[in-house]
Amino acid sequence: MTTLSTSTRRPDAAPERAASSGLVLGLLVTGLFMALLDATIVNVALPDIQRDLHASGASLELVVSGYTVAYAMLLVTGARLGDLLGARRMFLTGLALFTAASLLCGLAPGSTTLVLARFLQGGGAAAMVPQILSVIQQRFEGPARVRAISTYGAVIAAGAVCGQVLGGLLVSADLLGTGWRPAFLVNVPVGIVLGVLVPRYVPADVVKPGRRLDLPGLLTASAGVLLVVLPLVLGRQEGWPAWTWVSLVAGAVTLAGFVAVERRVAARGGDPLLDLQVVRARGLAGGVAALAAGMLAYGAFLFATTLHLQGGLGDSPLRSGLTFAPAALAFGASGYWWRRTPTSWHPWLAVVGLPVSAIGYLLLALALRGGGQDPWLLVPVLALTGVGMGLAFSPLLTLSLVAVPPARAADASGLLTTVFQLSMVLGVTLLGGRYLDRAPSGSAHALSAVLVVVAAVSLLGTAGAYAVARVVRAARSA
Repeated sequence: MTTLSTSTRRPDAAPERAASSGLVLGLLVTGLFMALLDATIVNVALPDIQRDLHASGASLELVVSGYTVAYAMLLVTGARLGDLLGARRMFLTGLALFTAASLLCGLAPGSTTLVLARFLQGGGAAAMVPQILSVIQQRFEGPARVRAISTYGAVIAAGAVCGQVLGGLLVSADLLGTGWRPAFLVNVPVGIVLGVLVPRYVPADVVKPGRRLDLPGLLTASAGVLLVVLPLVLGRQEGWPAWTWVSLVAGAVTLAGFVAVERRVAARGGDPLLDLQVVRARGLAGGVAALAAGMLAYGAFLFATTLHLQGGLGDSPLRSGLTFAPAALAFGASGYWWRRTPTSWHPWLAVVGLPVSAIGYLLLALALRGGGQDPWLLVPVLALTGVGMGLAFSPLLTLSLVAVPPARAADASGLLTTVFQLSMVLGVTLLGGRYLDRAPSGSAHALSAVLVVVAAVSLLGTAGAYAVARVVRAARSA
């Protein structure tokens, strides 16, 4: 097996990876961290934005949701453009758009400009983020790939929480009287530095000529995701009017049409936006199902618990963010160091990790049921939850991609990143919304009920993790 891997490697690739793989990965995941940060950093700044820009409630909703909608809608397209034009080129294009949009956000004179800039930010993130998994699939092999995916998982864990902590720090500091604006402007110097370093240290791709972008697939995929995500993001605030249900049904029909379009393009020998053959890679379908359940649960947990800490218990945004630090640290640490365990354990870590996280959710439900907040109890419970998610996420992502050939890296990246984003949105809407419906009159009991459902979702995801473990174990035996 080792001989085969070595013989098929490009002659110039090995020295390139050996010399700069760590730096390449560090630069790319910094872009990932920025994209994740901006999904949550704005939450703690909303009161200041409303007061400074005299923004309406609808505008504030779009400031938050515009980023998510554009991001989710364009992820598959961003992945395919990276395959057609080169991952590095698309990463830099997305980075430039994201950085410019961040500057526009920070200098926005009114709420309309801010909403437009947030949509542009989401589009930049969608062009940038899928390239990271593609590069990992194409340029990292063996233990280096495992380390890279573990780092990817650790950054996802940190980014989900750090946005609230950093947002609280920047807004509270009121640097030079700028209020909420540094929450966006902080991206600008980081984006400029990345824009200088990435062309120097990240190798360019060899792009095959003559390939075309699948425009029918692009239109149907973007429209389908938009029709699904928009009502999920705005539906609860609007009271679930008739248009939200019409949009959801239309979105489902459009996505079914997208599948038919992609099959027709592939049958004619074209380049589909998403090659559905990638789903047949051993372990990927089960991995996608398990990851979707885990991220749905994690999104609902972060959303509902954050609202309870700030609304139910009166914590400041900064203290609320710091409360999640044990979970984020445990998630990142276990998600990065899991590969140090015996190799024979690796296929089964995800099968163990999801139930461990479910136990953590249940213990947290009991700890907060009375409405109190005992840090000596919350810290170990949140740490246990983070350990479970870390043991599940990075190994599951690694095992799901183990049978995906490098030629299908863009398809796998687009599929997985879209599933991550949609699962988080569903978690917030379907489960987090249940907390909002019952709070504040019974916020502690509402949160407990939500966390019990979250635990059940995690346990359901274990079935997918078990399927992946069985597939990988059988492949190794063969």
